[in-house]
Amino acid sequence: MSMRIVVFDMDGTLVQARGAAWEIFQDTARAFDLPVRSAQDFFDLFNDNFFDSLDRVVGDPARAETVREHFVTALQERYTPTLVPGMADVVKKLAPHYALAVMSSNAMTAIRRTLEAAGVARCFAHVFSADIALSKKNKLREVLADPLYGNVRRCSPEYVEDEPGSGDEVVLVTDTIGDVREGVAAGVRVVGVSWGMHDEEALLEAGAEFVACWPQELVARLLPGGSCRRSGACTCESGSCQTTGVCSVGPAVVGLDRLNLTRTSTVEAVRQASQRRTAARRSVAATPHSLPPGSAPPLRDDSELTAALARIGIRA
Repeated sequence: MSMRIVVFDMDGTLVQARGAAWEIFQDTARAFDLPVRSAQDFFDLFNDNFFDSLDRVVGDPARAETVREHFVTALQERYTPTLVPGMADVVKKLAPHYALAVMSSNAMTAIRRTLEAAGVARCFAHVFSADIALSKKNKLREVLADPLYGNVRRCSPEYVEDEPGSGDEVVLVTDTIGDVREGVAAGVRVVGVSWGMHDEEALLEAGAEFVACWPQELVARLLPGGSCRRSGACTCESGSCQTTGVCSVGPAVVGLDRLNLTRTSTVEAVRQASQRRTAARRSVAATPHSLPPGSAPPLRDDSELTAALARIGIRA
């Protein structure tokens, strides 16, 4: 089954948020005298859905709504985190191949401000903020149910119309065990990251299928084969990198067995193309009247060999 949608949590996954989010929440905690008096108390709220945890801390439903509004308003006005180093490149590499989305407990205005400042806002096809829905589990189920969410947006304003969307497989990328549990409950794949709220052991125990140690590992795991190497302009057979300057060396392959098979086939293609080039040289050399005296046989322009070499990262 091909994966069509990658959903990113924002705070702690896309952006460095631990300090920034806690600094803003302290004002809410003081204003309502909440028993959240340390950064760890705040991080523990993400062991479950953040807003469900906050409601339990507050107790009274009417007061809880006021607390939520106070915190979200502060996020809208003051929250300006920076992207985790390397995440902008990861987003741009994945965008030509998968529909990307952000699903966050943050405010829509804060998300837009942050993604626009990083230059990646139009790489995402959809953003689900706290203004839209508080339950990630429910939103993930909606994404699974609607194939139109699978339409790709290649870091440009328009949505790709010539490729059918498919929501048949979704992966959630997150840094909290609460998100992992919601993703598993919704029936999607979940990938953890080790640089956010919760550590690798806790994320795996909650149900993450693996935990990335570096942002670039997400590309290696979600887009086996990587992206093409650039020298000036990037060129790809599919033309998918015309907007972003990034492309795949072939269809995304899920599973090491298929990846190894692809590499073996490429090496064999290089060997066969090399044999054809040698045969062509011998054929030219065997025709004495076709070349001026003392001239070397011309090299045959073998585009097939060049393409095969490019697929394994070698420039001919």
